[in-house]
Amino acid sequence: MAKDFHSEQVVDGYDDHIRKLIPGYEQVHAQVTAILETELQASDVHILIVGCGTGYELSLLLKQHPEWQYTAIDPSLTMINKARERLSGVTGAEQVSFLQGDTSVLNELMHSAQFDAALVILVAHFVPETSKEQFFKDIYTVLKPQAVLLTYDLMKTERSTDLKILQNFCCKNGLTQVQGQKMLERLQHDFELISAEHYVTVLKTCGFRTVSSYTQFLSYTGFRADK
Repeated sequence: MAKDFHSEQVVDGYDDHIRKLIPGYEQVHAQVTAILETELQASDVHILIVGCGTGYELSLLLKQHPEWQYTAIDPSLTMINKARERLSGVTGAEQVSFLQGDTSVLNELMHSAQFDAALVILVAHFVPETSKEQFFKDIYTVLKPQAVLLTYDLMKTERSTDLKILQNFCCKNGLTQVQGQKMLERLQHDFELISAEHYVTVLKTCGFRTVSSYTQFLSYTGFRADK
């Protein structure tokens, strides 16, 4: 059964569970922050966060760059409310605008917002394969020239043992055996995985000039795409 990200119970337990489930969860966010800080030197930076979840990456960025502007979108109002709660009292929280919906809501911003960078962390592997190109095109359209897109997703691999290796790692990282088995079932039924090679092709088809990997942990890979 697909995880219900509109459920209060699921969202309340998300932050603890995700760290057991995703290899390098905190490290990839630290890498993303380092890339953004190095690449974005302007004083009026505007970041797009697609699939903001409970607001962990937003809070991390705000604590270091409260002067930046952020637009965060998520299909789940429950997630957005949790993110708002997390940011309550954080300096710069007024710099964040939330939108409920998928990337199609970005069409409303095409003439009013242009972004210096977009973060799509642990999101695109849920997007149906037939919709991935449109998903990234929606994001590409609202990016400024020379803007950067940073992603992190699970890749489809040729080796049948790779998912078992991932399960083994996650169980060593805190998942119970039952949770590890449920993870495998969800990966088979709820995720829309494509190979790293196909992923790069999709991004280049959308118009990105260059695409390269900035990190990898087991079958999870982070890509940087430059407009």
